[in-house]
Amino acid sequence: MTQTTIDALLTRIAALEAQNEVRKTIARYMALCDVPCVALDGESLAALFTNDAVWEGIGPQYAHKFGRLQGRAEIIAMLQRYLPPIPHFATNVHFLTSEHIEVNGDSASGRWIMLQASGYADEKAELIAARLEIDFVPSAHDADRAWLIRHFRTERLFDAPWHVNPRKETKA
Repeated sequence: MTQTTIDALLTRIAALEAQNEVRKTIARYMALCDVPCVALDGESLAALFTNDAVWEGIGPQYAHKFGRLQGRAEIIAMLQRYLPPIPHFATNVHFLTSEHIEVNGDSASGRWIMLQASGYADEKAELIAARLEIDFVPSAHDADRAWLIRHFRTERLFDAPWHVNPRKETKA
């Protein structure tokens, strides 16, 4: 095997590992936004973003509702307005599909279609579909090379009412 072949294989392995880290980051983000959420020790939404991250709603519904948030603290403050102990959601579950992840050295971009099934504290419920476009970079402080969210964009595609039958023993 030539050095060129070995280098090409190492590049491919690094890209596959980066894709897996991106998947783990977006899966943790969605799980931590679910209600109820059972977070593991030390997990937090803040740990998934770069210090200078951008989170923005785009399109006719989300550009107005969310706007553009800059910096980890501003993003987390907005997300916390929807999560316990704030009584916004009674139940909230995220599903991701249509995944496409591209890795280009020390940056990655991912696209997903998200379905969000939400039951609210006021007993209303809806299904929401959104397109997510997210840019990631590797953590500069993580020996395991976890990938962090640098730019999160969400665009609402549609919503529909639905009926929720929550588990009786589940509390938000």
